[in-house]
Amino acid sequence: MCGRFATTRDPDSLAAEFDAVDGTEGLAGGADYNVAPTKHVPAIVTRHPRDAEGEPDPDSVVRSVRMMRWGLVPMWAKDLSVGSRMINARVESAAEKPAFRKAFARRRCLIPADGWYEWQVDGDRKQPFFMTPEDGSVLAIAGVWETWRSPKSSADELPVVTFAVLTRDSFGQLAEVHDRMPVMLPQHAWAAWLDPDSADPSELVAEPDEALYAGLELRPVATKVNSVRNNGPELLDRFVQEEPAEQSLFELP
Repeated sequence: MCGRFATTRDPDSLAAEFDAVDGTEGLAGGADYNVAPTKHVPAIVTRHPRDAEGEPDPDSVVRSVRMMRWGLVPMWAKDLSVGSRMINARVESAAEKPAFRKAFARRRCLIPADGWYEWQVDGDRKQPFFMTPEDGSVLAIAGVWETWRSPKSSADELPVVTFAVLTRDSFGQLAEVHDRMPVMLPQHAWAAWLDPDSADPSELVAEPDEALYAGLELRPVATKVNSVRNNGPELLDRFVQEEPAEQSLFELP
C-alpha cells in the first residue's frame, strides 16, 4: 500500500475544499479513477510566496493546489526512474531515511483522493477493494514532496515536482485487506502538517485518527482496476459475485 487511488475532483473544487488557490496553471487533467505511479495528480501545499527575484516572503504563506508526479525523486537522483520505487514512505521511518527526511522536515503535502485500492489475497485469488468515505467526502492523504532537475536540463527548464504517500500499519477491518494503509489527516491538522516552517510534524502522524478510518467503506470492486488501461467511474462500482445457480433435481447433468 498504496499502489493505486482515485481522484476525481477538479482544481476549483479542491481549492474550495482545502481553502486554497488553484496553482495548477491549466495542467490538471480530468477525473482519474485509476491513478498509478508516475502519473501527475493534484496536491495541496503551503509555501512562502516569492518575489520577482525568487526570494521568499517570510511573513506570509499561500496554500495552493499544485500538480505533482507520483513517485518521489530525491534531488541527488540521477534520473526519474528512481521514483517508481519510492511511491510510499513508511511514517515510522520517513524522518530518518535519506530519501525522505528533508522532505518530511520541510516539504509536506496533502493528496486529495476519493479513495484508494488494495488487493486482498485469498489463496490464488486477489480481490480488489476500494476504500472510500461512506459520506462521499474527500480524503486528505499525508505526503512528502521534492523537486528534481535533470543534470542535462537547461537553466530555464522547470524542475519536476514529485511526491510519496505516507503509510502506516493497518488496523481493524482494513488489516483484513492489507497490512499497510495511507496516513490520513483530519481537517484540523491540515494547517500544521502543511506549515513550511514546522520541521518536526511527527506528533501529527504518531497515531491514526480512528474516526477517519471508521468512516470508510471497504467496497469490493471488479478486477478491471488491475489494468491501468482501464479508467472510468465503473471501476468504483460495487462488485457482487454471482452465486452458482442451483440445479433442479429434474435437470439433466
